[in-house]
Amino acid sequence: MRYLIVGCGRVGSALAKLLDADGHEVIVVDENPAAFKRLGAKFKGHVEVGTGIDYDVLKRAGAERAEGFIAVTDGDNRNVMAALIAQRMFKIKRIVARIYDPPRGALYRELGIDTVCPTTVGAKIIRDVLMEAPWDTLQSFDFGKVTSLSATVTAADAGKRVADMERPGLIRIAAIRTGKSVRVAANDTILAEGDEINAIVAPEAISDFATMFQTATPRLSA
Repeated sequence: MRYLIVGCGRVGSALAKLLDADGHEVIVVDENPAAFKRLGAKFKGHVEVGTGIDYDVLKRAGAERAEGFIAVTDGDNRNVMAALIAQRMFKIKRIVARIYDPPRGALYRELGIDTVCPTTVGAKIIRDVLMEAPWDTLQSFDFGKVTSLSATVTAADAGKRVADMERPGLIRIAAIRTGKSVRVAANDTILAEGDEINAIVAPEAISDFATMFQTATPRLSA
């Protein structure tokens, strides 16, 4: 796939190298030519000097042919403006913008732009460390209304059904990993010790979820 990244800071350059290593075609845009040094000598993609909110710059970078667009400059306004140009002028389907201000991120999501908020993600990771939480914070949907968490089934819960672990409207187990095998959870699925479950949890049920898996080993996602 062809990805266009606006912003070659620490996050933008790291993402560019990851996508490049995965075999994708990557173009990075930044107004500071020195920023491209972060990409390293092994980077096989392309670079374009200029601002990501300039239509002509994005056109030169090949935005018309891009399948994914990522805006990760150090400014929320620039990221959103770049994302809107990509969405409305170049009709790129998959767009992600980094937004530091959570309320602003919620507003832009209503415009059809997926946002990632380091402020919220960082706060959740710190919370999990403080609480020695027996789950991994994976991804937040709809800006904090529900959270995707994972935990490992202990001996105490082995033999229980998925339905026994759920709370209607509060905790829903979506998937189960056993070894290298992942399957969608069903109500009558029997859990085994060591199974890793992925659950969608409402904010008011996070404490219940923690209590349910309080004997599990605390883990944090990378």
